Amino acid sequence: MCTLEKRGDLFLLTLTGDGEHRFHPDTIATILSLLEQAKSQSTRGSILITTANGKFFSNGFDLAWAQTAGSITGAANRLHQMVESLKPVVAALLDLPMPTIAALNGHAAAAGLMLALSHDYVFMRKDRGVLYMSEVDIGLSMPDYFSALVRAKIGTSAARRELLLSGKKIRGEEAVGLGIVDSAAYDSEEGVVQASVRLGEKLAAKKWSGEVYASIRKSLYPELCGILGLEARVFATPKL
Repeated sequence: MCTLEKRGDLFLLTLTGDGEHRFHPDTIATILSLLEQAKSQSTRGSILITTANGKFFSNGFDLAWAQTAGSITGAANRLHQMVESLKPVVAALLDLPMPTIAALNGHAAAAGLMLALSHDYVFMRKDRGVLYMSEVDIGLSMPDYFSALVRAKIGTSAARRELLLSGKKIRGEEAVGLGIVDSAAYDSEEGVVQASVRLGEKLAAKKWSGEVYASIRKSLYPELCGILGLEARVFATPKL
């Protein structure tokens, strides 16, 4: 389902298997547990890279599981459960005391794209994979923290409109042009991960204080952090 591997200063969080990596409550709980593990083991210079195996980074919430509830009310309750359970994952990434990089091996849709945008950097392949917010197509409204995350991470109203109001599947070069991802110059799953590792190693060499890094990150997104219940503390940790 999910694994966490430590390679020197780098933590590599991987959604394993060849499926769509849909977010069932059990999957979400596992991701949160692994983020807590990385946080507890973090030191100066730690970096988190999140990726996945196969065609999909993540295709969002497990809507099939929600629909097996047997009623409209039951399905709605299960969807609400998944929405609420992912919120602490987004908060954990914003609060993580280290730089974070999402290496998108393939498609990132809906909640899967929100997971990616919760990272500091997002790398994408140019040969495969789209970004897609399906809510307008399937008739679902946006959770408040999803909307706040998009406003925090995507700088222009035109880009936000393209992502949220068009139902468009956005490929790598266009995603870079819209300012949604940082780079889309890689031809394979291995290439995008290797590029993320190179950036991770470069950032790790800075040996920054993770607590200071997380505090500065949170100060950049006051609306989002307010919704997530996070506070940016002001303090100094001299570099030794």
